[in-house]
Amino acid sequence: MTTSKGRRAPAPHERQRDPERTKAKILEAAIEEFAAKGFTGARVSEIAARAGVNQQLIAYYFDGKEGLYREIGRQWRSYEASEFPDDMDPAEMIKHYVRASVDLKQGSRMLAWEGLADTGEDLDEEEARERDARLQHEVEQIRARQLAGEIDDRVDPAALHLVALSAANALTVYPQLARGLFGVRAITPELVEHYAEQLALLLSRPRPE
Repeated sequence: MTTSKGRRAPAPHERQRDPERTKAKILEAAIEEFAAKGFTGARVSEIAARAGVNQQLIAYYFDGKEGLYREIGRQWRSYEASEFPDDMDPAEMIKHYVRASVDLKQGSRMLAWEGLADTGEDLDEEEARERDARLQHEVEQIRARQLAGEIDDRVDPAALHLVALSAANALTVYPQLARGLFGVRAITPELVEHYAEQLALLLSRPRPE
């Protein structure tokens, strides 16, 4: 049996009784594989092995590696929209980003891999539009807070947002530098909280009188 796109559907004995649980296992394994090797280096066979499923299930449920990557991005944007509401206090938002980076460290590593492999062109235009729309919305939120006197208005809000996103992921992307600077592992809870507080203090300061 084949699907409308010509992909062979798994035989009945290959299917799992709980498809949602199976898809969740595949997504978890994919995040680990992408975080370890980047999109280009990741292999569908390794994702299937990590998830303990037949490789054909990945094509059946997600239309292959590209579909998996898109779904992970979609889930992150959904998480971000729910966990980082527009009315969140700026300082708390920055601290929340730092904690999320450590708690969901594979996501930060995937983002780093994606940046290193970037060619200047987006492979998925629809996904790129969604990403850019979210980023521009966040920039407008920063600009509004600058006008309200909550954040220094001398800084380009787009530049400030890029700095904030980069810095929020630093403990995960540069654990060796954090270890050298602070003398402890980057994932140490005390360091995570200290760094989050310091970053919030640095980035949320209003313009001095």
